[in-house]
Amino acid sequence: MTEPQDRKRRQRSDARQSAVLDAAIRTLAEHPDASMDEIARAAGVSRQTVYAHFPSREVLIDAVTEQASIEFTALFDSLELDQVPPPQALTRLLEVGWQVAGRYPFLWWQPAVSPDKDEERHGPILERMVDIVRRGQASGDFDASVPAQWLMSAILALGRVTEDEVKAGRMTVDQATSAIQQGVLRLLGTG
Repeated sequence: MTEPQDRKRRQRSDARQSAVLDAAIRTLAEHPDASMDEIARAAGVSRQTVYAHFPSREVLIDAVTEQASIEFTALFDSLELDQVPPPQALTRLLEVGWQVAGRYPFLWWQPAVSPDKDEERHGPILERMVDIVRRGQASGDFDASVPAQWLMSAILALGRVTEDEVKAGRMTVDQATSAIQQGVLRLLGTG
């Protein structure tokens, strides 16, 4: 096969993979338990095509999780949070995080993963958050009497509780965004 034909074949394959991923995001947002067959139908491809790109549901969910992380990171980068005071930076980061979470709510219903897998999925985002916390501690905006890493663990615990409230239907995403922002700022000694 010639190089142009190989390139066209790869482009078609990439387009199908992208279509499957987009369909998975849409379908799973409406039906978190959607099957691979349902995702294939939504993508307009065969079940075999889905499995050719994503050999299992877990691999597909990992790809969706990675897409959410990429989307969050791109939004985060566009905010230039290192240019604003730490409390404002953290508030904006949490707002963007909940915007992205609202687009991928089915990820909340996925089974817990190992700490290593969780770190792989969320590590870059968490590193940025802890950098904001450390910057706020250095500037005096945040409580410096406890380690930044402990504060991050507490922030993550607040996030899980807030997520549980949304999943239980006791809060909307907008209410959760406001609650987590207020709670985190209080935890950090600013609110």
